[in-house]
Amino acid sequence: MVLIMKNITGKIFLLLSLMALPLLAQDEGKCLLGARLYSPLFKVEQVMYPGDSTFNVTYYKLDLNITYTPQNLIGKVTVNATALQQLSSFYLDLYISMVVDSIKQGSSTLAYSHTGNILTVTPAQTVLAGNAFSVDVYYHGYPSSSGFGSFTFGSHNGSPCIYSLSEPYGSRDWWPCKDTPADKADSADIWITSPSYYTSVSNGSLQETVVNGDGTTTYKWHESYPIAPYLISLAMANYTLDKQYFKYTETDSMPVTHYVYPESYSSAKTYIDKTTSMLKIFSDKFGLYPFIREKYGHAQFGWGGGMEHQTCTSLGGYGDILIAHEMSHQWFGDMVTCKTWQDIWLNEGFATFCEGVYTEAISGHAAYITYMKNKMSAAMSASGSIYVEDISSVSSIFDSNRSYAKGGSVLHMLRGILGDTIFFNVMRTYAHKQGLTYNSVSTSDFQKVAEDVYGSSLDYFFNEWIYGKNYPKYFTSWSTLAGANSQYITSITVEQTSNEKPVFFTMPIQIKLSSASTDTLITIFNNQQSQTFSVTTSFQPTLLVIDPNSNILKVESTTKVDGRFSDDKDFALLQNYPNPFNPSTTIVYYLAHACDVKLTVYDAMGREVLVPVNGYTNSGVHEVKINGNSMASGVYYYKLEKSSQNIVKPMVLLR
Repeated sequence: MVLIMKNITGKIFLLLSLMALPLLAQDEGKCLLGARLYSPLFKVEQVMYPGDSTFNVTYYKLDLNITYTPQNLIGKVTVNATALQQLSSFYLDLYISMVVDSIKQGSSTLAYSHTGNILTVTPAQTVLAGNAFSVDVYYHGYPSSSGFGSFTFGSHNGSPCIYSLSEPYGSRDWWPCKDTPADKADSADIWITSPSYYTSVSNGSLQETVVNGDGTTTYKWHESYPIAPYLISLAMANYTLDKQYFKYTETDSMPVTHYVYPESYSSAKTYIDKTTSMLKIFSDKFGLYPFIREKYGHAQFGWGGGMEHQTCTSLGGYGDILIAHEMSHQWFGDMVTCKTWQDIWLNEGFATFCEGVYTEAISGHAAYITYMKNKMSAAMSASGSIYVEDISSVSSIFDSNRSYAKGGSVLHMLRGILGDTIFFNVMRTYAHKQGLTYNSVSTSDFQKVAEDVYGSSLDYFFNEWIYGKNYPKYFTSWSTLAGANSQYITSITVEQTSNEKPVFFTMPIQIKLSSASTDTLITIFNNQQSQTFSVTTSFQPTLLVIDPNSNILKVESTTKVDGRFSDDKDFALLQNYPNPFNPSTTIVYYLAHACDVKLTVYDAMGREVLVPVNGYTNSGVHEVKINGNSMASGVYYYKLEKSSQNIVKPMVLLR
């Protein structure tokens, strides 16, 4: 799901942070964000989550009669379920504004209570664990509107329209259900009866259209695949239908249906015509479109963005990236659905990354890198962990910088670690693994798939990027000295600023060393807050670039510590860095041959303060970290002594 601020000449202009939603609220007659969204938008007063755990839903049937004048919904919802323990009562989620008329189990009328948005039902007799049962809930009323709208009586171009958007807790606003993504129904029927003016669109396949003879028409939709309650939807208007086909084999095709407001059809046509090619791009990457027995397409609605309703995305406008984002949700969000809203990144982070996948397929890898760098830039503004800590706040769940941009950046970084072949194998395996496909999943499920395919633990990665906060801030310093046999030794020190959680980030980091005529790319595994690596090359590097392929969400600065040294020097002392320093600094020295050496720090009066090195030392580049916590501000000197030779340099401690 995404929110689009504006669509200019067919191009996506800006993806808004959901924190800015109130700024877009307009008159409901314009079919944008209705005024009724104002008060409940960012805080769900009572999150009944994850629903009644004593039973498992197997089937929903929504038989709805909807009128615009008056604005009213009359419904009969059938719930088939299996008891997970002995049940003398159970509950469904249903907002208190909907009036329950009766509840039946077969021919028996059941006792119930409806308080606090909880509909508690007493079956005709106790249901034993493992047994199936079914109830019919008869109800009516004017649906409430929470989250992003739930259920809206709107208008477009002066004509009425009706639509739903139930994520995350809005299903209960208009129909009784177990309102959690953790419990998918195996299948569902959505029957919609309304004045014949409306074309009524929902999930799955249209089984029958019945003209009732009383000025109403009934559309009977059947969803044969497992579906989460928040993905069950309806969209009703005087649509123009554009029907195409996705040909996925030489002999098989699937309908691709677009239900568009008549006044929008000409401008939307350019974009909806790209849908079949997008289906091929994502099918090639992640496996065949998951609901191939039914359909895909779009139904235009009045919300200012898009919502990935299963088999029929609802769109408020049209653009390449918006369509790609919502389509990719059919794999990641609809077929494989986050089990908890804490794990919403498994939906939105994946779809955001897939925007980059589509960009790469159309415009090449360089365009993909540019796109993901923009997402990483937004991710730097993320607050808290990707694993959502406060699921009572809708804006917290759908924080665009965190759940979307940073979530997508995590997949981009994982791609950099695993490499393309393994990474996309992970994505396909995750989508199609038995027990996960068409099911509800958690981050641990995805991590296990990634580790199984990769063949190694990724605990460090998931712990810091999903459950940790912020991103690494690197300071890299390097020096190069001539070695034996026309080789050059480059010492690279990577330091990280202390972070809240984790204290520092463990990551493989690519480093590019270049001269005017050649370069080399190496990968170091940085698993310490301050760590030094030594690299031997056949050329003298003049430039070092950290993470040249932008694989890591980070900030960094790089300093070349030394200048060029002649081959005849058998020892050298470099200027400390940083300088001035507080409270620590690093001293680098070089020995062409192993020998006894002494490194001493003096204050301005010539008094010995520290002797960090004194004894036999191997050849090569050496780095010594000096801690000045016990030293006063001022000028100091450090001296390197070897035999009868010595080098002295100044340094400044500035508090």
